[in-house]
Amino acid sequence: MLDTAVSSYAIDNVAEIDSPSLLVYEERLDENLRRMLAQAGGPERLTPHVKTHKLPQVIVKQLALGVTKLKAATIAEAEMCAAAGAPQVLLAHAPVGPRAVRLVALIQAFPATRFAVIVDDPSVAHHVSQVVTAAGVSVDVLLDLDCGMHRSGIAPGDSAAQLYRVVHDLPGLRAVGLHAYDGHIHDTDFAERRAKCEAAIAPVLALRDRLRSAGLTVSRLVCGGTPTFPLLASRGDVECSPGTSVLWDYGYGTTLPDLDYLPAAALLTRVTSRPLPNRVCLDLGHKSVGSEMPQPRALLLGLEDAKLVGHSEEHLVVETARAADYPPGTPVYALPWHICPTINLHSEVVVVKGGRAQQRWTVAARSRRLTV
Repeated sequence: MLDTAVSSYAIDNVAEIDSPSLLVYEERLDENLRRMLAQAGGPERLTPHVKTHKLPQVIVKQLALGVTKLKAATIAEAEMCAAAGAPQVLLAHAPVGPRAVRLVALIQAFPATRFAVIVDDPSVAHHVSQVVTAAGVSVDVLLDLDCGMHRSGIAPGDSAAQLYRVVHDLPGLRAVGLHAYDGHIHDTDFAERRAKCEAAIAPVLALRDRLRSAGLTVSRLVCGGTPTFPLLASRGDVECSPGTSVLWDYGYGTTLPDLDYLPAAALLTRVTSRPLPNRVCLDLGHKSVGSEMPQPRALLLGLEDAKLVGHSEEHLVVETARAADYPPGTPVYALPWHICPTINLHSEVVVVKGGRAQQRWTVAARSRRLTV
């Protein structure tokens, strides 16, 4: 059950921390990493996504637990992983345009890291092949499969098999496996989620077997995200790619009650105004909390019954019969509905340990470019 007690998030030295700030509770973060490892069945089964946290300190913790493969959405995230010492990094975004050139720069800058990319179109495969061979390097390639989300990928069938052969034959490319993200599956009912997960992965497995029967190497099968993590982890032939489970959030904590992770991130906000007897204004605007979802975009701890009546760039206005208990300056803790876009809005996180804010970590891969 999601812990929503104010006392679980309150910090002793809150007066020293400006708002709005994103707090990361290190003990809970460490526990989530341990639970991910236990659920996967071993570090070799994990290719965790770093797009949720974008923090090199988390990568160092994962590597210390034996994780050797990481998944990134951007070149900056991939560079962050390599700079932290990750042996293998998968760039799970098609290297189109100048991204392929930046990929080459990554390969050259971090020779100790083995990089992989995904492709779902022959033109992209040819483009990457031309760029890497011109630079005298090579790269692993996973075929990106559309298993039902219809956002990217190629359907696992004849065309996919033909494309895998194209990748296999192109210079500079090493066809090593398949990638399938089932982000459309997030049913609260576990039985429904299981049925949809099994239906989504069945054609992926069939394609893998077909390719192997044709004598092609398919050594990696990277699948899923956080909602299907417990389902795919029960298989022995899949690398699982959970991301949100590192920090957890109010959204998955509400809709995925079977996943036993701890909220390791919370927002610190303050009352800035009390314009009406039943209304308070907080400094938690669009620029501080992920706002791509409908309200509630954050759970205000202690004010769960408040009505959210206005949300703009720097302000969150709520109505509550207890407004008199919240004079200007009162700190309020909030759990974001979606942590991934929320952390991208903050240049740093305040690290809490032992009930006190101890240090600050720069959200390194919030930037689209680090050095390459």
